[in-house]
Amino acid sequence: MEKTKSFSVTLGPFQLLLVALLIVGAYFLGTLKTKVDYLETSKTNTAQQPSNQFVDTQPQEPLTADNVPPVTEKDWVRGDRKAEIALIEYSDLECPFCKQFHATAQRVVDEYKGKVMWIYRHYPLSFHPNAQKAAEASECAGKLGGNDAFWKYIDAIYKNVTNNGIPKDSLFSIAKEIGLNESEFKKCLDSGEMTKKVTDQMDEGTKAGVNGTPGNILLNVKTRKTRLIPGAVPFEQLQKAIDELLEK
Repeated sequence: MEKTKSFSVTLGPFQLLLVALLIVGAYFLGTLKTKVDYLETSKTNTAQQPSNQFVDTQPQEPLTADNVPPVTEKDWVRGDRKAEIALIEYSDLECPFCKQFHATAQRVVDEYKGKVMWIYRHYPLSFHPNAQKAAEASECAGKLGGNDAFWKYIDAIYKNVTNNGIPKDSLFSIAKEIGLNESEFKKCLDSGEMTKKVTDQMDEGTKAGVNGTPGNILLNVKTRKTRLIPGAVPFEQLQKAIDELLEK
């Protein structure tokens, strides 16, 4: 039986370098062709699509509040009740952002004297442990002392609130501070008679589009046009919306 003969070829350094360069060159040529094919395909697909497919050319519409309850004699109002614009604030007395916004809302009333009234409604958040009771306490203050007492109580709350919230004991000390009858105030607060009013206002705020605090709604009481403006926004943002809602 004849055996197959084997042959071997020994390449020198130059030949090995040449082979390596040929292999690398072939690889890059193949990669380049793949990229060219991909770009040609992408160009064709893009040309077949509408030019504005990924471009939103429409101006963003302002947020509005549907189903916002009208202003009534039962509301606590700061400013002129006959004003054309109502700034309705759904608020949480333990919310630090509401405390920040409190001064801004007061500035609106001062600078739009007779044109904007400020309505305070409750929106106590579940993760603020004393927010519900604080809201009820302010309602008791209003019951015993009227509109002025309500706002004095609210102002005092925001002066006392810290990052840790409102100490429950301060609900009673503030009532005493503003001159309310202590026993009557305690009776009102302990009875829970204001619980439903607070929860009803929160439900109404949610239906109007509020989902956090401060939840601000600007309402033109004549035209019923609205703007929903969430958060502790600066005065200038409110100013722009108010000017748009005022009848010219």
